[in-house]
Amino acid sequence: MTASPSSLPKHGAVLFAKDLPRVAAFYRELVGMTQTVTESRLIVLESDTYQLVIHGIPKVIANRIDITTPPLRRVDMPTKLVFPVTSLAAARTAAGALGGEVDPVSAQFSARSFIACDGFDPEGNVVQFREAAPAGG
Repeated sequence: MTASPSSLPKHGAVLFAKDLPRVAAFYRELVGMTQTVTESRLIVLESDTYQLVIHGIPKVIANRIDITTPPLRRVDMPTKLVFPVTSLAAARTAAGALGGEVDPVSAQFSARSFIACDGFDPEGNVVQFREAAPAGG
């Protein structure tokens, strides 16, 4: 039995974090998501089509994780989250104020109707941000 797309849950991801409020603020503010659930061990952020669950790392494990300032980029992760943004330039400015980073303009690349640039969140998780490419570009 196949469900209609409108009856399916949203696409999404679960991201584990040491500092739930800080990581949630990064994605909420930078990507423009709405915080719909706030519990002691998880925060849920949503857009019209996507749900990001930020889940707390158990304290016994979190106490062994050292997040530096700025955080070290976790380049050995098997997954990279991708989020659309209105402007990579604006995302670059906002990311720094929120404890993360979007790589410099020199690292941007174009593909299939978008311009993309990697960066990282306040805990070093690598994220790709994409803006729409100009029409005809």
